[in-house]
Amino acid sequence: MELSQRVSSLKGSVTLALAASAKEMAAAGRDVINMAVGEPDFDAPRLAREAAIAAIDGGAVKYTPAAGLASLRQAVAGHLSQTRGVPFGAENVVICHSAKHALSHTLLALVDPGDEVVLLDPAWSSYYAQVQLAGGVAVHAAPRPDGTCAPDLDAVREAITGKTRGVMLNTPSNPSGYVWTREELEQLASICEEHDLWMISDEIYGRLVFDGAEHVSPTSISPAMKERTVLVDGASKIFAMTGYRIGYLAATPDLARTVGNLQSQISGCPNYISQRAFEACLVEEPEEVKEMIATFDRRRQVVIDGLDRMGLRGPEPKGAFYAFPDLHERFDERGSEGFCADLLEAEALATVPGTAFGAPRHIRLSYALSEERLVEALTRLERFLSTRP
Repeated sequence: MELSQRVSSLKGSVTLALAASAKEMAAAGRDVINMAVGEPDFDAPRLAREAAIAAIDGGAVKYTPAAGLASLRQAVAGHLSQTRGVPFGAENVVICHSAKHALSHTLLALVDPGDEVVLLDPAWSSYYAQVQLAGGVAVHAAPRPDGTCAPDLDAVREAITGKTRGVMLNTPSNPSGYVWTREELEQLASICEEHDLWMISDEIYGRLVFDGAEHVSPTSISPAMKERTVLVDGASKIFAMTGYRIGYLAATPDLARTVGNLQSQISGCPNYISQRAFEACLVEEPEEVKEMIATFDRRRQVVIDGLDRMGLRGPEPKGAFYAFPDLHERFDERGSEGFCADLLEAEALATVPGTAFGAPRHIRLSYALSEERLVEALTRLERFLSTRP
């Protein structure tokens, strides 16, 4: 049997594959430090756990509307109105099985075969696959060449053609930790308005900003920009609810209704228990969130200091929980993939090659680990580098 063209060239997630390899090594008895996976190492908030238990104990765990519980959609709308500073209603919101699910359904709703979508490198590896599965063509816009991973707006303009349908934005950025400034977003918004493009704004790391950085959503740039933006967010990062698999998108009522209809045919309603758990965290901010953000900031500084000590350059991570050092001078002919494979084998330290993100000079380090393990990880990296030419 032949596979469809849609999936025949599809590759699995690089980060999940590396995480699986690290787990296999750990199961075999090695002391593996896993800096490959983008998963907070905190427990889900007490409010989420209690709400999930109450939903189960209540017994009425049934289908919900395909677009999600009305009360959760309203809670998301209220949360967005407060945090983005512009009004949202429940009619703008669709609850999805995850932020990744929201992104893929958005692309299915907006992209026809042959349409182009501009990706702002370095970009999360799943964006490429999601555009491909929607029948679209991913077009890369390189960042500024100064190593900061800051956007090059001229490169974005050059990437746009008559086939371009939209732009995918991720700020704070996975993998670089770069946080777009309001001025940069205003320029990108102007480009989108000039060429009549959608903007798909992945804001899953929006609460994780540090050192005076501010998360700005394109929906707050102007009323016109809000109308052409699909905002995607979820519970995985800020509430450490990765396994709950719950997220959402916010868009115009027409597009939200379309995605809801699509969801009704493809996946059905999101998990009822997870919806209740997420709603509890939106109605009342969990007490654990503030400390979690502060902890990530402390860990960020540990990693920055360690990389500085080794003389490794890279963008200053002011958001998310990743560092993205430039190590190309230490690569052999196999590039970042070979480097990460050798590092895992030699030091049981799992990292992600920058080729997964369209940035082959770099590797990605997740600092979703305890400070003690981060110090040990940096020690292993430094020891490994001492063996490289």
